[in-house]
Amino acid sequence: MKTNPILDRDLAAQRYASLSRRRFLRGLGACLALPAFESTFLSLAANATASSSAKDAPLRLAFVYFPNGAIQANWWPSGEGKDFNLNRTLQPLENVRNRLQILSGLDHVNATPGPDGAGDHARASGTFLTGVRVKKTAGADIHAGISIDQVVANQIGHLTRFPSLELTCDAVRKSGNCDSGYSCAYQYNLSWRSPTQPVAPEPNPRLLFERLFGAGAPGERRENLQRRQQQQRSILDFVLEDARSLQGKLGARDKQKLDEYLGSVREIEQRIERAESFGATPDPTVETPGGIPPSFEEYVQIMYDMLILAFQTDSTRIATFLLANEGSNRAFPEIGIAEGHHFLTHHRNKQEMIDKVAEIDLWYIKQFARFLEKMEGTSDQDGRSLLENSMIVYGSGNADGNRHTHVNLPVLLAGGGGSTLTGGRFLKCGGVPMSNLLLSLADRLGVSGLERHGDSTGRLAGI
Repeated sequence: MKTNPILDRDLAAQRYASLSRRRFLRGLGACLALPAFESTFLSLAANATASSSAKDAPLRLAFVYFPNGAIQANWWPSGEGKDFNLNRTLQPLENVRNRLQILSGLDHVNATPGPDGAGDHARASGTFLTGVRVKKTAGADIHAGISIDQVVANQIGHLTRFPSLELTCDAVRKSGNCDSGYSCAYQYNLSWRSPTQPVAPEPNPRLLFERLFGAGAPGERRENLQRRQQQQRSILDFVLEDARSLQGKLGARDKQKLDEYLGSVREIEQRIERAESFGATPDPTVETPGGIPPSFEEYVQIMYDMLILAFQTDSTRIATFLLANEGSNRAFPEIGIAEGHHFLTHHRNKQEMIDKVAEIDLWYIKQFARFLEKMEGTSDQDGRSLLENSMIVYGSGNADGNRHTHVNLPVLLAGGGGSTLTGGRFLKCGGVPMSNLLLSLADRLGVSGLERHGDSTGRLAGI
């Protein structure tokens, strides 16, 4: 059979172009899923309150999670109310004592085994900010609840460049079996945009900084970020044009998938437009941090510092920080502990193991104390401290790591809440859902129409 070399060449070129285009779009799809790319478009304001009067300093809310519970005997203070003495684990907080409320009697009964059996670590973190019983599954059918940080972000997130910020000093996982038939999504994510959609935290300090302020040296970042946004807008235009050309050639199911994808792209377009409606991006006079440092102590401290910068520049007012996944078996050679944290928490009342867990608890608190002291030493736009205008919850969804209990959780509330919180107290709450505290914090941020959250039974009074 005689062939037409010109026609053959044209067909080959078309197939090559189509294949290259598919490869490009497939790669582009991966880019669109990267946190750094998405966060550029989540940037909604450069400095949303820069022009506000001093009296209008914003209120911030952050949740800091530590894993595996705490040694109870070393955690809880003696005394009550304002007449209390910090126990050994909390001693590093003495310098910020007046900004601190230690809250006992907060429970998460939806994290208890119930009919679900083993899997307390996954339930502990999955329930911490949602207040719901997460579905026991290691498959794609995960189901938790919207977390309180995202409830708040849905109402006030438009006021800042980032509706919320999620940080971690651990891996990022959304799938796999991590705890007795529970998905890793529950253990590695504190924040949930919807019952089926966790919000992946950022583990890399450099990428986090570049998401907030752009790449490059001080003085270069704004221009670099603007250039990147322009490039990404061009990419989105290309994707939309190519997708529209496919619509008439797809079956019904593929059209539905394409419509869902286009909906996501249009949402990104809207975020770009909102970002462009704000002023210039802040450009702190600090060097961009490197990647993940080899020292865990330095790692944690850098991420705390990133959180302070995000609040100080009003890049966001809502944040979650997962220090390590619930069930973390990290060793702590920096304090002479070679065994894994989770392993040690199953101490079976062996004093040597208990003492090592207590040292790890103390180590985490020392890092938190450093963070609070830096917050207290940072002036806000109204002349008060950044800590005075913040509400910082520090806690774990496990109480006793040896027995895997979820009542009387180790929880601290730091900050002045814009002069709405009364610090310097040990408050005994008497066995109520932790969700009651979450509701009370949301109220202070101006969230309206929220009658319940998770298993709440009301507001937590007296804080």
